[in-house]
Amino acid sequence: MPIMQALQSVLTIFLIIGLGFFLTKIKILNPDVGSIFSKIVIKVSLPCFMIYNLLTTFSLESLISSSNMLFIPFISMLINFFLGFIISKFLNVDKNIRGTFYCMFSLSNTIFIGLPVSVSLFGNESIPYVLIYYIVNTLLFWSVGVYFIKKDGGHIEKTFSIKNVLKNLCTPPLIAFIVAIILISFKITPPKFVMDTCMYMGSLTTPLPLLFIGITLHELSLKDLKLDLTGLTVLIGRFIISPMVVALLMRNTYLPLLTQEVFIIIAAMPVMTQVAIICKVYDADYKFATSIGSLSTILSLIFIPIYMLLFSI
Repeated sequence: MPIMQALQSVLTIFLIIGLGFFLTKIKILNPDVGSIFSKIVIKVSLPCFMIYNLLTTFSLESLISSSNMLFIPFISMLINFFLGFIISKFLNVDKNIRGTFYCMFSLSNTIFIGLPVSVSLFGNESIPYVLIYYIVNTLLFWSVGVYFIKKDGGHIEKTFSIKNVLKNLCTPPLIAFIVAIILISFKITPPKFVMDTCMYMGSLTTPLPLLFIGITLHELSLKDLKLDLTGLTVLIGRFIISPMVVALLMRNTYLPLLTQEVFIIIAAMPVMTQVAIICKVYDADYKFATSIGSLSTILSLIFIPIYMLLFSI
């Protein structure tokens, strides 16, 4: 059954997280190794992952033809960022986690969980639509999202200048994204050894963040794992508000049914795994990000079947 296949994809994620927890418990891994993992992901594996997947999935023609679908995820995520901003003010969310709150509320785990779940539920024909959502999700995270997380960690320069803005926005994954789009636009295919290198290094993008989460969970206390109003609001944003916004935006469009279902299910995915990694890199509250991100992954085992049952009605 497709639902069981999707749930198995999520359980695979838990198994790798559990492995990271166990290896930390028996002292093979430790928080210092977790910090190294986070830097490898951000500076090496994720840029390679983006270049390889974009170049092997999109041609110039398919990129142009699918561009009219980009506005749905783009507008929905901007709306969610705005809602997150308003809600954070209303709830008086701690200013040191507001950027993290915006990201977790607005952006979903498109690749690590969303892609395997979508393929399990809808088949390989769903992959282009997942990657369309992924493009927007990634672009907003590595520009707007990372900017606010840097602000949480005190890494934003107080003095305004164009140089500081560019420095804060330019991250290795975002640069890799721009390079990939340029290569696609000019129909340039890198040599096979370059693509193979990107493929092998990009394959680290899934296991390393999950092992990092396992390491961090081992370091958390029960106090760190409690669910407060801020965390509950993030979960409501992930599983209810985000897919609802996407569904409302597509209500009067002529997008294919498969596209609509994929966009809704991807919008309802758990918190992005990279949020905890980035929080660690920029000295933000990575324990909060890890705790709520892990809980959102657990709850996805409940919400994925619910959405599939709604699609079948």
